[in-house]
Amino acid sequence: MTSRKRIIGTNSKLSEVREKLGVGDVVACRLRLKYGEEHLLLDLVERGVKLIPSATSQLASRSKSFQARLLAPLMVPLTVAIYDIHGLLDTISLYSKHSISKVVLKHDRKNAGLGVHLFRDIEDVYNQAANNVLPYPFVLQPFVENSRDVRVIILDDYVEAYERKNPDNFRHNLHCGGKPIPFKLNKTQRKLCHKAMKRAAFPYGHLDLMITEKSDVYLAEINLRGGMRGAAIDSDSYRAKVQAIEKKLLQAAL
Repeated sequence: MTSRKRIIGTNSKLSEVREKLGVGDVVACRLRLKYGEEHLLLDLVERGVKLIPSATSQLASRSKSFQARLLAPLMVPLTVAIYDIHGLLDTISLYSKHSISKVVLKHDRKNAGLGVHLFRDIEDVYNQAANNVLPYPFVLQPFVENSRDVRVIILDDYVEAYERKNPDNFRHNLHCGGKPIPFKLNKTQRKLCHKAMKRAAFPYGHLDLMITEKSDVYLAEINLRGGMRGAAIDSDSYRAKVQAIEKKLLQAAL
């Protein structure tokens, strides 16, 4: 006789039964994890527990360095996740080989543009990292002059996009003073978004695109959820669409 699958819909319930879960059970909520607890995602997956949203998407939403490891081919060329001083030294040589001076550093767990720093030279990054001013891990990428920043929200068949524009700051985030402007995605931009979501197992997402002066498009970041400022969809409709997607995933898992 086949045992009935458990469906866990809250973090409080998960904490009660986590050790009892196994193959076929479903955790249908985002896990509230403290820093360093991400290994619990792996533990659940290894025991055959199905996570909604996926463990990969939940971890990628928390970690920009993990995003870079998964999605660097879709990002600005030579985007690198840095985990220690040795990786940084290798990247210094790589960037020197390609005559890259200005670099952008992204802290692993900061959002809204607050963890983005511009350095005039990668040696300045090394000086700070070597003196323990910069915590590992972080992401480095070449600075792209005059790029545009487009936020894309994808909820199944619902897609909307708006450009975030700030003429006074290379950080275009609305939190940093940017203004939202409606934006129409072309086929190439849509394809990049869906490719990123498929690779990182995102059932829905907020994606930030970088568009260069030559109209090249790259993924900047991806998250399961993001700020709603600037979005056309209202919070209630957004929530309803997310719930509908998760319900469909749950039905498929049973």
